[in-house]
Amino acid sequence: MAVDPQMQAVIERAAQSGLPPYFRLSAAEARRLYKETRGALYPSVPGVEAVRDLAASGPAGPIPLRLYRGLAAPAGAALPLLVYFHGGGWTVGDLDTHDIVCRTLANRARCAVIAVDYRMGPEHKFPAAVEDCVAATRWVAGQAAALGVDAARIAVGGDSAGGNLATVVAITLRDAGGPPLVFQALAYPATDQRMDTPSHTRFAQGYLLTRDNLRWYRGNYLAPEDYDDWRASPIRAADLARLPPAHIITAGYDPLRDEGRAYSDRLVAAGVPVLYECFEGMAHGFITMGGVLAAANHALYRLGQSLAQAFKPPP
Repeated sequence: MAVDPQMQAVIERAAQSGLPPYFRLSAAEARRLYKETRGALYPSVPGVEAVRDLAASGPAGPIPLRLYRGLAAPAGAALPLLVYFHGGGWTVGDLDTHDIVCRTLANRARCAVIAVDYRMGPEHKFPAAVEDCVAATRWVAGQAAALGVDAARIAVGGDSAGGNLATVVAITLRDAGGPPLVFQALAYPATDQRMDTPSHTRFAQGYLLTRDNLRWYRGNYLAPEDYDDWRASPIRAADLARLPPAHIITAGYDPLRDEGRAYSDRLVAAGVPVLYECFEGMAHGFITMGGVLAAANHALYRLGQSLAQAFKPPP
């Protein structure tokens, strides 16, 4: 399938912008540029029932969180919860850059969402982000009653680097005996730090996420000896059985496409129910671009559907 015309317009806009690639910037400069330029691609901000900022106890101090309660959720009820980890190569992104994604999923799944502002590289190397995301999920489960959420219906999710972290949280909590999770909502997750699949070669240039930027992100987060650690490359985990069901979305023109599909295949082989969808005409990062991409809104609708189904209480 050809690149979607709306996505092609985004790709051309980026190419003509004259902005420097992230790998030529410091992390601080890249974070600023990311926040300043992404807003033009966002849809209007959807209203939710409530939003408030919190902090979880973490291994290196408080972890900033943001709690959303979706519209049309039962008033006063303990809502099912999605713990969401933002994308950005473990280097850029924050609670604000993925605010609309979290609001949209809260509304579409009629749930609560807690976004996690985990530590990032290069200031905080692997496994700092993993430790924060695990700690935040455990804290949320332990504070469920006070937060107005249902500890028996917690899912994890994220996009790109956040999808990587969500998978790692799911494996970690399974091996630790809980708290139990009911679902994984993953958008183009990074699952293999070797970055040696055919899609990494085929889409190395010209589709927003370039090989140079990928290597820069990886270098900010990992040392080479960490590449095969399953907490960095979850596809290399020895055992993927007994994990929560997953909905995995990939993009047809994304270097991460093949590793997302390969992770889905491994989960299925391990007996985990998976809904896998490739948005063939899209490139990496598309779910945050709902202001200019119809497919972004459809992808979030699909993830919201899957979450709502997973959150249904047993009969």
